[in-house]
Amino acid sequence: MLAVLHICVTCKAGTQLEPRPGQRLYEALDALWDETLGPTQLRPVSCLAACEHGCTAAIFMQGKHFGYLLGGLTTAHASDILDYARSYRASATGAVMPSRRAPSLANAILSRFPAYGLAPVSSKDVL
Repeated sequence: MLAVLHICVTCKAGTQLEPRPGQRLYEALDALWDETLGPTQLRPVSCLAACEHGCTAAIFMQGKHFGYLLGGLTTAHASDILDYARSYRASATGAVMPSRRAPSLANAILSRFPAYGLAPVSSKDVL
């Protein structure tokens, strides 16, 4: 099964910088992406509606109980986000306990949502 990691590329994270911090986060993750992530897609998304929480990402996978929304992210978190994605894939339910997350992501979980019935998007277009 395919896991999908969405990164909000329109996140400004309190700045007017171009490229936007969310776009820079996406690019940092893309640069680190490798085969150890297994069948996982990195996908840009135009908005995750969590602007007050800085740069955000959402991960889900069919067959998991939950998907997660993470916030307060920066390019400095890129490696830890990919480790989190690996742990998410390996978890039977999708839950990654705080003790199994990098310390930098200890408080990054903003919400979880049911992943039942979700289907990954096959297009490379920004949603």
